[in-house]
Amino acid sequence: MFINEPAETLTTPLPDFKNSNSRNLGVPDWLKQIEKDISQALEQGVNIRQLVAARASAIDNLLIALFKYHQLEQTRLALFAVGGYGRGELSPYSDVDILLLAPDTLTEKESLKVDAFVARLWDIGIEPGIAVRSIEDCLQVAVDVTVATNLLEARLLTGNEDLSVIPNNVVQEVWSQKDFYDAKMAEARARYLSHNSTEYNLEPDIKKSPGGLRDIHTVGWITKRYFRISKLYDLVPQEFLTEKEFDELMFAEGFLWQIRHHLHHLTGRNENKLLFDYQRDIAKLMGYEQTEEDEPNSAVENFMRDYYRCAMQISTLAEMLTSHYYETLIEARLPDNQRPKKSVLNAHFNRIGDQIAIAHHHVFAQHPEAILEMFLLMGQQGIKKIRTRTLRALKIAARGIDQAYRDNPTHKALFLDNLKQQNYLFQRLRIMKRYGVLAGYMPQFVNLIGLMQYDLFHRYTVDEHILLLVRMLHRFTDPKYKDDFALVSSIYQRIERKEILVLAAIFHDIAKGRGGDHSELGEKDAIEFCLAHGMSDTDAKLIGWLTRYHLLMSMTAQKQDISDPEVVTKFANIVGNVTHLNHLYVLTVADMNATNPQLWNSWRATLMKQLYTQTRRILRADLDAPTNRQEMIATTRQQALALLDKADNKHMNREEVLALWDELGDEYFLREIPEAIMWHTEAILNHPPLGKASDSNSEPLIVLREHQELALDAVQIFIYTQNQANLFAVTMAVFDQMNLDVLDARIITATRDFALDSYVLLDRHGTLLSDPESREELSERLIDAFKNPETPKLVQKRLPRRLKNFQVPTQIDFHYNEASRQHIMSLTTLDQPGLLARIGQVFLNEQIEVHAARITTLGERAEDMFYISDLNDAPLSNSKLERLKQALMDILTTSN
Repeated sequence: MFINEPAETLTTPLPDFKNSNSRNLGVPDWLKQIEKDISQALEQGVNIRQLVAARASAIDNLLIALFKYHQLEQTRLALFAVGGYGRGELSPYSDVDILLLAPDTLTEKESLKVDAFVARLWDIGIEPGIAVRSIEDCLQVAVDVTVATNLLEARLLTGNEDLSVIPNNVVQEVWSQKDFYDAKMAEARARYLSHNSTEYNLEPDIKKSPGGLRDIHTVGWITKRYFRISKLYDLVPQEFLTEKEFDELMFAEGFLWQIRHHLHHLTGRNENKLLFDYQRDIAKLMGYEQTEEDEPNSAVENFMRDYYRCAMQISTLAEMLTSHYYETLIEARLPDNQRPKKSVLNAHFNRIGDQIAIAHHHVFAQHPEAILEMFLLMGQQGIKKIRTRTLRALKIAARGIDQAYRDNPTHKALFLDNLKQQNYLFQRLRIMKRYGVLAGYMPQFVNLIGLMQYDLFHRYTVDEHILLLVRMLHRFTDPKYKDDFALVSSIYQRIERKEILVLAAIFHDIAKGRGGDHSELGEKDAIEFCLAHGMSDTDAKLIGWLTRYHLLMSMTAQKQDISDPEVVTKFANIVGNVTHLNHLYVLTVADMNATNPQLWNSWRATLMKQLYTQTRRILRADLDAPTNRQEMIATTRQQALALLDKADNKHMNREEVLALWDELGDEYFLREIPEAIMWHTEAILNHPPLGKASDSNSEPLIVLREHQELALDAVQIFIYTQNQANLFAVTMAVFDQMNLDVLDARIITATRDFALDSYVLLDRHGTLLSDPESREELSERLIDAFKNPETPKLVQKRLPRRLKNFQVPTQIDFHYNEASRQHIMSLTTLDQPGLLARIGQVFLNEQIEVHAARITTLGERAEDMFYISDLNDAPLSNSKLERLKQALMDILTTSN
């Protein structure tokens, strides 16, 4: 930040313009050599800070020489470097922002010289951000805070020295200290919101994301406005910044500068987004190596972990320093009636406005328990902010948290009390993490900070995910989210001891990154922690059980056939009782939302709810044996009939309904829910009867509706038509042609050889239900495809940029289901455009009948299941399975 000393290793002299016969004065070749020198120096271990300054110094010399070459030194003009260049910070393709300042309006002769100077800059390959202004112009445009910020950073290069202080004076005249501060803070808030208010974006902008270079710039801007300094270190003697804070900022800034250097060279442009496309290469350039023994993505994950840690350090310090500026330099000068009121909370703490503060400097040193007491008070008093002086003291005190501190019974009780106090718990844990308290009290947490998984599924680092899970739990008590999470909210609010779930949230991923099964390792940690904190054996085992089985419910719902009584009963046997089930359901929903909220949708919510409801019924009835298929079928029919009687639907009579149901087959009543059955039944009875497959006048039934669950982002489509061999393949091809993503498929053949296919779709454009033409187009395409049973035409689509950076090995496994006499095919592969359409084509070619499908997309991974047989509903032979597997491997490997 600000001006640094240039590296002495750059000795390539500037071309002699007067004696140069080279095109563009030989400057382009000189610039290339300078950049080559800098890259070589970086490889040799020269500090990036010196090299960034050296590049700026080289451009300084160039511009000064060109200023003289075009005789601008004979004018009244002054040449300033502004923006990042004004700070002396230039990366390979950074903007070179300059200001040509004149006392007043330029003369015609001055204008001609300026035009020639600017044209020369473009000719030699520098794309300047250039402003030519008079003093009066500056006063007028400085009302824009962006312009004012640029002027604040103006650094005189050459020319009229009488104008050297004008840019800074203009800012002082136009902007008051408080107004400038407020404007920069508003900018920062808007920037944070545009980047999801987290340092942990999968593809962060190293300049503008939270924890990026812009946070350091913001500290510099507001302090430079007041202190009129040229170097960040000048804030240390002013006692605004400590030596340690300065060192932390410099280290983190240097790390980001090095990333930016490599980003610019890799892309050949002013690129600041650390996209997946570049992360592996930059990790390698920065020395992150990977051996054969390492996990496939360990090098890039270690690199990104260090990036996230630097980003958190920067954002934490920036937040603290900007608050410190306000408290000491703005708030202190406010009129008495505008200053925050001070009140005493206890002997250790005061409340100042909406913040908590230590009563004196020695509170934490003399009373170590006050560290945890403060956070408990914040929850009890509804305070979520801490004064800067207290934060600084807290950061120092947190370094003293050791095993003796952790073993102290008073401290143990205070920590548990913090978790029991739900008010602002997420905010309090977030501060504990950022200032070292959480990692100090729970040493296992140290390894989680910045720990990420190189994929599209896990959107956040492990430490951030855990805290977001805690926040998600709190949302289940917020009326604002009641409609989104109706069932889970009602269950969570009935759970009295919410600290049980909070502890399970903290421990469920605590063992990630250690090697081995993190669920099993975490269970041991959880039980040990709970018992050490005086919790009962029952509570400790419950938290340990939740930690070990936190993935069980989501995996069962998404990857197994939960319409199969045996699957649900097996799950119920592991769960054991309704208490375990309630806690696991709440934890699972919160976990899924805190992993990647974009992947939580109405269909996943439906699966979870269905599994919960069925399991609860078994557990409350205390059944030891599976509910048999016939009982489930009878129950579903009874519930559907109850809906019919309740609706008093004049379009359907009971005899017609029962006659139709007798023809639909048992499988239909195992896989569909009563509400969907009534929707299908009414549609079928109101549709002209279907003829035989050879009847050309028989039109298939195709109806659509909103998916009626948590989120209204899904569409249900029901297709009732004559069964035919290529039905799944052509349906998938049509969905693919219309850019519809399939979440779930239920393909059922009725006893009279008619197909009842039900799909849950995601409409990327959101027009399927609102636009009659789109709905009509889908129906027409499907009907036309059903009438022309030929190999469906696949649409060739490019693999999205993000997916190109991931490798997901294709795995195909088969499991025979004795009850249904079908094989269950599990497929894991890279998610890709047209995946289901290609799979459908293979099924068609290999004469495979698809009875049901479970489609699951987890980031870049597709994890799908298909229930299959031959065309005569007979099980597949081993040779047939091998041939099918090879055909799928061939088409999926080729498409990757």
